[in-house]
Amino acid sequence: MKKLFSYLRNHYAEITRITLFLTSVVILVLVFPKEGKFKYEFSKGKPWMHDDLIAPFDFAILKSPEEMDQEKAGLLKDLKPFFRFDREFTKTQREELINYFDTKWKTKYVGNDKLENKRARNLHAVLSIFDSVMNTGVIENHSTIEGKSKNFEINIVNDNVLRVEPLGDLFTIQQADKYIRKVLPAYENIDEPLMLNVLEHVLSQNVKYDAATSEKEKLGIISKVSPSRGLVQTNERIISRGELVSAEKFQVLESLRIDYENRLGSSFKLTGIVIGQIILLAISMAALFLFLMFFRAELFGETRQIVFLLLLIQTMVIITSLVVRFNPQYVYLIPVCLIPIIVSVFNDSRLALFSHLITIIITGFLVPNSYEYVFLQLFAGIVTILSTVRLERRSQFFFTSLVIFLTYSLIYTGMTLIKEGSLEDLNYTNYLLFAGSAFLTMFSYPLIFIFEKIFGMITNVTLLELSNTNNKLLRELALKAPGTFQHSMQMANLAEEAIHEIGGNPLLVRTGAWYHDIGKIDDPLYFVENQSTGVNPHDDLTYEESAEIIVDHVLRGVEKAKKYNLPEQIIDFIRTHHGTRKAEYFYKMAQKDNPDEEVDIDTYSYPGPAPFSKETAVLMMADTVEAASRSLKKPDEEAIDKLVESVINNQIASHQFDNADVTLRDIRKIKSVFKKKLMNIYHLRIEYPK
Repeated sequence: MKKLFSYLRNHYAEITRITLFLTSVVILVLVFPKEGKFKYEFSKGKPWMHDDLIAPFDFAILKSPEEMDQEKAGLLKDLKPFFRFDREFTKTQREELINYFDTKWKTKYVGNDKLENKRARNLHAVLSIFDSVMNTGVIENHSTIEGKSKNFEINIVNDNVLRVEPLGDLFTIQQADKYIRKVLPAYENIDEPLMLNVLEHVLSQNVKYDAATSEKEKLGIISKVSPSRGLVQTNERIISRGELVSAEKFQVLESLRIDYENRLGSSFKLTGIVIGQIILLAISMAALFLFLMFFRAELFGETRQIVFLLLLIQTMVIITSLVVRFNPQYVYLIPVCLIPIIVSVFNDSRLALFSHLITIIITGFLVPNSYEYVFLQLFAGIVTILSTVRLERRSQFFFTSLVIFLTYSLIYTGMTLIKEGSLEDLNYTNYLLFAGSAFLTMFSYPLIFIFEKIFGMITNVTLLELSNTNNKLLRELALKAPGTFQHSMQMANLAEEAIHEIGGNPLLVRTGAWYHDIGKIDDPLYFVENQSTGVNPHDDLTYEESAEIIVDHVLRGVEKAKKYNLPEQIIDFIRTHHGTRKAEYFYKMAQKDNPDEEVDIDTYSYPGPAPFSKETAVLMMADTVEAASRSLKKPDEEAIDKLVESVINNQIASHQFDNADVTLRDIRKIKSVFKKKLMNIYHLRIEYPK
C-alpha cells in the first residue's frame, strides 16, 4: 500500500492528465446517440463507389421532404378556413348600443321629455340596422383570407351548426360602415348624425377566425399524406458499382439508411455500437493527447490548458448532439469556428487547427451528410485561423465573421452545383443559417474575456490594452518616476527586438517591460535614473538600508500589480527581472568597508525566482544591459560590445537562465541584437574630418 501511495504521489501529474482524457471519452460517449451508422457513404450526383448494393430486407421508399411538402401544399390548397360566429359577443355589443344610445340621447336632449316618440323611433332604427349588419356577420381580418376573392368560401360555425359561405356574403368592417351610411337616410325623422355615431361606436367584428378547428382540420388532412411511395423487396438490386447516384437513387439509399439505423438502434447490437463509439472517441482523444505531448510539451504540462481545450471540444460536441437530436436542419447554425478562434488567440495556429480537426471529426459522426459537413467546416476553420493569425484589434472579429459566412456560402453553392448541376434546388434557408453561425462567432470576444478570467490566460488584445501609455498605472509611473519610465521604454524596445529574433511573444515581453519597475513609483528618488537634482537619499542610509529599499521594489511592484489586477503573466516579469541576483553596488561597498566581517548576502539578494521562460529571460538581459549602458562614459562600439558580453555572461555564470527555455544560440543572437540597438540608440557614426 505504501508503494502504491508513493507511486501516486510521484506520478500525480501524469495520472491527472490521463484521467482528464478518459473522463472526456466517457462524457462524449454519454452524449452520442445510441444508434448504428449506415456503413456506406454516398452523395447525390456522385458515382456509387462500393460493391453492388442488394436490399438486405424489405423497406419502404420514403418520400423526400420536397415531395411531402408538395403533397401537403396540394391538399391544403383547397382547405376552407374555419370562422366562428360569436353570438355572445353580438349580444353584448347590442346591450352596449342601447346603453350608449341612452347616454348620447340624454346628453343631447336633456330636460326635453316630449320627444319620447322620437326617441323610440330612433332606437328602433338603430337596432334594426345593427341587427341587419351583425346577423349578416362582420368578418375578422386574417391572413387566411387576405387577398382572396369574394367567391372564396369559408366555413362558419354558428351554434355548432356548420355552413359554407363565400366571403362576398359577409361584411368587412369597412363595408359595414359603408352600408350603415347608405341605409341611414332611408329612415325618416331620425337624428342621423347621432345614430351614425352610436352605430360606429359599437360596430365590431363578430365572425372570428377559429384557430383550433382550422388547425385540427389541417392536421387531419396532412395525416392522410403517406410518407412512402413504394417498396424495395429483399435481394432486389438497389444500385451497381460506378452507377451515378441520381435523385431517385439517392432517395432509395436514404430510405435504406434510415431503416437500417433504426433497426440497429433497437436491436441487441446496442452494446457493439457503444463499444465502437468508445474505440473511435478514445482514438480521437488519444490523437489530441499525443499531439500535445510531442509538439506542445509546455501546454501538456499545464492542467488548466488541457481542461481548457477539452472543455471547448466537449461543449461543441454536446451542442451539436442536442441540435441533431431535436432539429438537424439547424446544424449549420452551430458556431463551430469559435474553437479555432479562441484556441488561436490563447495559443497558436497549429494547435487551433488540430483542435478544430478533432472537433469536426467527432461531430461528423453525429450529423447527416458527414462528408459535406466535415469538408465545409474544415475549410471554414482554416480560413478562420488565417484571418486571426495576428489578432490585435477587436474589429478583426467582424472581418473574420464575414469571411466565415462567405466561405460557407461559396462551398455550399459549389457542392449544390456538383450534385444538381444547377442552382435551382438551392436551399436559401442554409444561407441564413450560415449568416447566423458567422454572427455567433462574434461572441468569441466576450468568451475570450471570460476564459481569461477563469483560466488565468492572456491574449494579445489584453496586452495591447495594458501597453497603452495612457493606462492609469503607466501614467502614474511617467509622472512620479520619469527616469524609470524612460528606462522601461528603452528596454522594451531592446527586449521586443530580441524576442522577435529568437522566437517568442514580442507583445508580451514589451508589456512586461512597461510594468517591470512599477515598484519604484512609491520611492522614485532612491533610484539613480530619477535623481535629477544631484541629491542622493542613500547618502544618509547604511548599505543594508539602501539594499533593502532597492530589493523591496520587486515586492512592492508585485503588490501594486495585484492591486491593479494585472495578469499573472505580467506579474511574472516583475518577480523575475532581477532573478536571485544581488544589489551588487551596495553589496560590494559593504564588503569593501567591512573587510573583516562576513556580510549577510541574503540582505542584499533579490527574492527571485529566476526567469523561467524565454520572455522573462530576455527581459532580465535587456533590463541590466540598458541600465548598465547609461554608465558608459564613451559609448563606442568596443565599449558596448564589452558591456553586453560582460553583463549577460555574468548572468549566465550566476545560473539565472537555468530554468528558462533559451539556448546558447539564442543568447548569441540576443547579444547581437542588443549591440546593434544600443549603437543605434547612442547614434554612433563615423568621425567626420575637422
